Amino acid sequence: MTALPAPSSLRRLWNGGVALAARLGNAVLPPRCPLCFVETAGQALCASCWSGLPLIERPFCERLGIPFAFDNGEGMLSAEAIASPPAYGRGRAAARYEGMALDLTHRLKYGDRPDLAPLMGRLMAGAGADILASADLIVPVPLHRYRLWRRRFNQAALLGRAIAASTGIEHDPFLVIRRRRTTQQVGLSRQERIRNVQGAFAVDPARPGAPMGRRIVVIDDVVTTGATVEAVARTLTRAGAVNVDVLSFARVVIAGD
Repeated sequence: MTALPAPSSLRRLWNGGVALAARLGNAVLPPRCPLCFVETAGQALCASCWSGLPLIERPFCERLGIPFAFDNGEGMLSAEAIASPPAYGRGRAAARYEGMALDLTHRLKYGDRPDLAPLMGRLMAGAGADILASADLIVPVPLHRYRLWRRRFNQAALLGRAIAASTGIEHDPFLVIRRRRTTQQVGLSRQERIRNVQGAFAVDPARPGAPMGRRIVVIDDVVTTGATVEAVARTLTRAGAVNVDVLSFARVVIAGD
């Protein structure tokens, strides 16, 4: 009777097959930039598109993640963070909401391009490395079920899943629910946005104690005024989270911030 291959041999055989399939796939369909579709060396932006990506790097406000024009020393806060401290601990974003960052966000959200989420998630994981280091749970901003049905996916949940895959942090896309439909935030002032999302979020009624004692990072694609992520942060804090931070792919940065 012929002996069956050992599990380790089967794993090596499977991994070899996957690697071979990837090489054959790249030979037939070489990797291309997800924005301009020029051939690239790997699954990444080409040099031209990368140069147009307005990444946020230090120095920036330690509380909100707003970039500074000059380095004013470690731990500096922006005037906005001092005048109106957010409901969350720290905010981080990978890029300014302009240029190629705006293009990526719109293609993911409105252009039916969920394939962009892994790339954007990797950039977010790098930008938010300091807040992710102490986190034990990732929670995306939820969509209302009607909007989810129309769009077919929640872009924040796709980004959260990509970040979880690269960091190993637990991802719970259903912990927070949007219990009522809200008006589109585009075009609303900060006060209108705050009123629009007031009372819109809740922790899943089947798991009221799930956030208790957790250190949570809330994920969204774009932070504009911060009204939405603050509403989610308050919801999680009231439910017992010991710390809530925010990580987005992009954030609006007003000249002079």
